[in-house]
Amino acid sequence: MEILNSIKQYLDAFFAFKAYIMLPVIILIIALIIRMRIKDALLSTVRLAAGFAGIFISFDFFVAQIRPAVKAIVELRGLNYPVLDVGWPPLAAITWGSWIAPLSIPVIIFINFLMLSTGTTRTLDIDIWNYWHLALPGAFVLGATGSPVLGLLAVVLVTVYHLKTADWSGVYVEEGVGLKGMTVSPLSVSGLVPLGATFDKLWDRIPFLKNWNYNPEEKGTDPGLLGEPMVIGLLVGAILGIAAGYPAKEILELSVHIAAVMFLLPKSGSLIGEGMEPVSRTLKEKIQKRFDGKEHLFIALDTGMLMKHKSVVITGLILMPISLILAGIIPGNRVIPLGDLPNLISVISIIVLVHRGNVIRGVLTGIPLVAIYLFISSSLAEMITRLSGSVGMHFGDDQLITAFTDGGNPVRWWILRLFEGNFIAIILIPIVFGMLYIARREALKREKNYRLKSEKAL
Repeated sequence: MEILNSIKQYLDAFFAFKAYIMLPVIILIIALIIRMRIKDALLSTVRLAAGFAGIFISFDFFVAQIRPAVKAIVELRGLNYPVLDVGWPPLAAITWGSWIAPLSIPVIIFINFLMLSTGTTRTLDIDIWNYWHLALPGAFVLGATGSPVLGLLAVVLVTVYHLKTADWSGVYVEEGVGLKGMTVSPLSVSGLVPLGATFDKLWDRIPFLKNWNYNPEEKGTDPGLLGEPMVIGLLVGAILGIAAGYPAKEILELSVHIAAVMFLLPKSGSLIGEGMEPVSRTLKEKIQKRFDGKEHLFIALDTGMLMKHKSVVITGLILMPISLILAGIIPGNRVIPLGDLPNLISVISIIVLVHRGNVIRGVLTGIPLVAIYLFISSSLAEMITRLSGSVGMHFGDDQLITAFTDGGNPVRWWILRLFEGNFIAIILIPIVFGMLYIARREALKREKNYRLKSEKAL
């Protein structure tokens, strides 16, 4: 127990750093270990740190602008929901404050290297900060069942699931944003590949829909003003300002502020890609020598690198007002998206790339996903509130809290309910495996076609 206490204290100190400090430090250490030139390693690290800091600063500013508008909409429309969306931080606190955390990190690393050595994954996940996404289901299961064994089994299951879906995400990252050998690390993103692939096949089978395409990133097309995230940001800002009852001056200010964020996000995402590309290339070369015969390995990193894709930013932005509308009309919903609302840009990113940057398909897939988020985040509010209180995060007497996207993640909900023996979760097993089969098949098909196209281009 004393050993676990010591490990937990070191983890608390380690994860007290911001992600844009901690991750670049980890990358710098890796770059030096794999013997990159010191100048190149430092330059890559500074670019990575600046890019991630840009993402965080942009999102912090975005939240500061949009939160008062959403609150004003709620008050103006007389909406009253008992559950407060406070965003993902309490979920990370629940994870690192749990006894699962010090045990989860070595378990996740061991599973990753075991699967690499046996050829059952092509992904090396070095984004230790985002390991909390994988440990959180274990903390949930521990909180629900009281069993550390079941909690660790949940971590094992979700880690295997994540590594496989990260494998399938790699081709979409390379095809969509041109970053070779990179994939996404958060479970809240990679875990949605089966959903995106399944809906993509569904949209292909609807005659009037399959040919609809709005992709501002597509070469040879001119989407006009609506192809610019800044313009979409301007429009969404105006809609939110009008809905909030703002005067003309504040509507214009909100519109320009959101437009500015939509300009800065892609720039920061590009900087992350520039910083990680040489490190990723060198690391892959070293790993491929260690694991002889392994080709097309992927390095998993946070989704900041995907913010450079216009369709990703535009789709997430469009889904924000849609989420507020759905929250007001879905029966049984108890939460208004607030703290986690900007996170839609991140969580929808890989789905947009699965849809080849087609914003129309991204929004259509996002609508049922938002409904799922609302349902799950509402249903888990009591558990999240209780576990947050157990690690010292209190939000007032009788105030229920949740996180709209991360607290409503369907993968974590399914695993939690499986370990609780929930009947619905059990009958979903064949559906989940069917979606995994579709995701694997479509990713392999896309990768084969992409490689052939790349070879012809050469």
